[in-house]
Amino acid sequence: MIFQDNVIREYLKNVYFVTGTPCGGKTTVSRALGQKYNILVYDIDERFSVHQQMSDIRYQPSMNKRFKDADEFFGRSVEEYRNWLIENTREQLDFVVLDLIRLSQSEPVICDCHLTIDEAKWITDSDRIVFMIKEPNDLTDDYCSRADHQDFSDFIYSATDFESAKTTCNETLRTLNEKNYQAIKKSDYFWLERDNGRSVEETVKIVAEHFCLI
Repeated sequence: MIFQDNVIREYLKNVYFVTGTPCGGKTTVSRALGQKYNILVYDIDERFSVHQQMSDIRYQPSMNKRFKDADEFFGRSVEEYRNWLIENTREQLDFVVLDLIRLSQSEPVICDCHLTIDEAKWITDSDRIVFMIKEPNDLTDDYCSRADHQDFSDFIYSATDFESAKTTCNETLRTLNEKNYQAIKKSDYFWLERDNGRSVEETVKIVAEHFCLI
């Protein structure tokens, strides 16, 4: 069964999407926004293991791919790694949309997620989404320094050749997000570039104004 875009957007009209590129501030802003306005925050990364258990290898092969260790995981080519990440996101999106439809019928929801512009056009209107972006260079160090990505840090450091694994990861994330980063900046969507000179509170206020929460 295929739902038309207008049907999806209607059923998700109570969802605020905070998306963008890696390390752009999505999670920080989503959590701060949710706490300030007492809105439920839905983090798709936190839901991945649940969706993985619900998935079927026939229909979600990327979500069901297993790796014996970090050497096998980061030993893939950049193209293989990038395509696997793209397919993971695409396969999980069906689960995410159905979760959000269920959760948002009785209350607003903030969704911390990874959407391209094309995906955004499919599921929401421009006044219900903000793109938090950061130039996609040397993202592995940013990931490893975050407390909420400690598992990823431990995993990449367990690789026999950590520097090679880091190089593969950085190049994969750069090539995966560079085009999207540029497309977002040229689009009519509301976006904010990460600025360490701007406080979390200031950023939350800007996003809240866009969402008409103020």
